[in-house]
Amino acid sequence: MIPALWISKTGLDAQTKQISVISNNLANASTVGFKKSRAVFEDLLYQTVNQPGGRSAQDTEMPSGLMIGAGTKVVATQKIHTQGDMLTTDNSLDVMIQGDGFFEILMPDGSSSYTRNGQFSLNANGDFVTSGAGYLLQPQVTVPNDAQEIIISQDGEVSVRVQGQASNSIIGQINTLNFVNTAGLQPIGQNLYVETAVSGTPQEGVPGLVGFGMLVQGALETSNVNTTEELVNLIETQRVYEMNSKVIAAVDQMLQNINQQL
Repeated sequence: MIPALWISKTGLDAQTKQISVISNNLANASTVGFKKSRAVFEDLLYQTVNQPGGRSAQDTEMPSGLMIGAGTKVVATQKIHTQGDMLTTDNSLDVMIQGDGFFEILMPDGSSSYTRNGQFSLNANGDFVTSGAGYLLQPQVTVPNDAQEIIISQDGEVSVRVQGQASNSIIGQINTLNFVNTAGLQPIGQNLYVETAVSGTPQEGVPGLVGFGMLVQGALETSNVNTTEELVNLIETQRVYEMNSKVIAAVDQMLQNINQQL
């Protein structure tokens, strides 16, 4: 009966991690560009008492074996990169990727990170930067001081309207990047991801081409967290946790009965 205690303990540990994943999803239900996570479970090693197909007599084999599992564990948290809903803001510096792709962001150490959050602002030099930490968008786009309007086309061309000029002036190009395995990207917080060995190298392209989503100015991509689904998962996880707790209580009571009898 002792193994049952350890098996249920692994269930409690796994469900605790599942609760953490669900709570993080719900906490970021309003985070622009956030992608929900899901916990990936795996059963542990089995104690093989009798091997399937083993000899039960000289001319007979056992059709099934006797194998006792050791419980479960969470082996991964997988990001689900499905498209979030569109939130219209009418802010000229808000840009949404409709489809696949990421914006490239220059980090202070010179490395690159990637995001789906298109909430951009301008710094003192007129450069496009992230609204939170002020990291530069790559390729760098600088808006002149006398610009009266910023126009971003669906294919990423950035132009401005300047007073006294008959036509708009093109000042830059916003490209997007994509990965073979987006689930392999590592989230580092601040709505940013970094490349890993399993994500593949970033492939840069013009928005709207095959494999790259088009840009929508004046809109943002909301979190893809479905709060109703997460609440259902929360209830299910709570029930599984309670059942594992009851197994521990039942085993403890059985051991108490044995001690009293002996």
